[in-house]
Amino acid sequence: MKRINSTNDFVVKFANVNGSGSASANEIFARSILRMGVPVAPRNIFPSNIQGLPTWYEVRVTENGYQGRRGGVDLMVAMNPQTWDADVKEIEDGGYLFYDNTKPLPQSKFRADINVIGMPLTEICNSTYTDPRQRQLFKNIIYVGALSALLDIDPNEIERLFSEQYKGKEALLQSNVKALRLGRDYAQQHLGGPIGLKVKRADNVGDKIFIDGNSAAALGAVYGGATVCAWYPITPSSSLAEAFIKYCQKHRVDPADGKSKFAIVQAEDELASIGMVIGASWNGARAFTATSGPGISLMTEFIGLAYFAEIPAVIVDVQRGGPSTGMPTRTQQSDVLACAYASHGDTKHVLLFPEDPTECFEFTAKAFDLAERLQTPIFMMTDLDIGMNTRLCAPFKWDDKQTYDRGKIMTEQMLDTGRDFGRYLDVDGDGITYRTYPGTHATRGGYFTRGTTKNRYAGYSETGPDYVDNVQRLLRKFESAKKLVPAPLLYPADKPARFGAIFYGSTSPAMQEALDVLAERGIHVNALRVRSFPFQDEINDFVASHPWVFVIEQNRDAQLKTLLITEAKINASRLLSVLHYDGTPITARFIVDQISQHAAARTVVPLKKVVS
Repeated sequence: MKRINSTNDFVVKFANVNGSGSASANEIFARSILRMGVPVAPRNIFPSNIQGLPTWYEVRVTENGYQGRRGGVDLMVAMNPQTWDADVKEIEDGGYLFYDNTKPLPQSKFRADINVIGMPLTEICNSTYTDPRQRQLFKNIIYVGALSALLDIDPNEIERLFSEQYKGKEALLQSNVKALRLGRDYAQQHLGGPIGLKVKRADNVGDKIFIDGNSAAALGAVYGGATVCAWYPITPSSSLAEAFIKYCQKHRVDPADGKSKFAIVQAEDELASIGMVIGASWNGARAFTATSGPGISLMTEFIGLAYFAEIPAVIVDVQRGGPSTGMPTRTQQSDVLACAYASHGDTKHVLLFPEDPTECFEFTAKAFDLAERLQTPIFMMTDLDIGMNTRLCAPFKWDDKQTYDRGKIMTEQMLDTGRDFGRYLDVDGDGITYRTYPGTHATRGGYFTRGTTKNRYAGYSETGPDYVDNVQRLLRKFESAKKLVPAPLLYPADKPARFGAIFYGSTSPAMQEALDVLAERGIHVNALRVRSFPFQDEINDFVASHPWVFVIEQNRDAQLKTLLITEAKINASRLLSVLHYDGTPITARFIVDQISQHAAARTVVPLKKVVS
């Protein structure tokens, strides 16, 4: 039978039942390979209930460092009878199926073109442990031990991870080591040793770090000067606020008196949380909230207030599947339009699109500068794939000499010189006005903050000219934002390319690999990664230089494409959508297949001359 033979380049997928304790064991498996110097890209695909439903954990072992999903599975660890048929179907021809064969299964449950490895895991656990919970938990560690033998993973690395995880808990450490060795010994004695998939020690990790996007964004908020976080728990953003709490307890406590220099409030709902953020920001603090699509829907009225009253705010939207409750534990890029135009009336908001945890850190820190410089809400558009999955990425960098950009602040000294202060008076032509902090001056610089129409001096006004003056100025400010937000990045093909591709955010890892695969097939594509909205002129220039440009995104309605057509005035006939929206992270194979089909349909083959 055909066997896949590959070293440091394969995909392992674990199919488990949620609540079985498998997540910790599966992560240990991934981290042990990373400790051997081989890059990995793990992804946790889990249900929204507490326990009982199927869950999957996919680990891509990739010596070349690709961090996106490849597509296909080389080794399936099938621990869930509910999903057996679908799981077996995913295995590549010549791939491997590892399962618990304590109870025999009919031959119809297998495929003739895959290699089957059965191990009586339940029988081993029942004969070793008497406690039902121990039987379940250690079953996971036992199969990790067996896999370490089958894939030639150094067991010492796994044991070192155990010692770090259970430091000071000797009983737990020893019991996990025992289970690991139990599985490894059985595999070596009964399963024939290493299979065709192997892990070989390498040195391809370098100085990269292993972190999830939510933790990275939380740390970026700390470095960006945030001292206030108001939030309401919602998957998949909750761990961001929780990480911010942890970092603040470490970095925002005065060592002299032990007092906390931060305020974190779990509000009664999303509307209250954004209200608190706006109030804190109005008062001079740097404040943010973390939420997802349903939270954005509830926040829109207050977001409109911040936009029209021109109050800084940072909103981290960790996107998930929608609409309504949608798919709470699946990933999408489906809030782009909702955030770009959040609130009723004419509004346009600044959006930032990080591609990985490194940019989550950088962009979150930058978002606070942008919010104060532009005096407006700033949206950080991450998603579940970036936020909740641990990713290998470049280490974070920070210049300790960096100072915060507080924007145009009218100080007491400036007011004392007789400077004319109009809260909504544009004196520089960039659409950005001066503001004062509350209590700046005893007699000057005060104004009434309102969400209704006003004149340049914040006085109530319902006259048409005053309204038009305000909203036109807000457009000038939005135009000024183009010079401040992250510019798009160009990835030129090695050879002349007819096609272009625009992508953003979490599509980036799979897209980078897809470009390499397409080039190997002779399909050369110039690519541009959009990192922010409003769009810069480079995007128009890029589209103009190609007859067709693919727009790759993870939603049904081509939301970025819609924004490009509406806001960048790009001809819709030049844009070809590549859409993926089943809730799983997009794969390189999907992108390659879609672009290849489009390219073939637009390749003119000359007719052969028929000689009679």
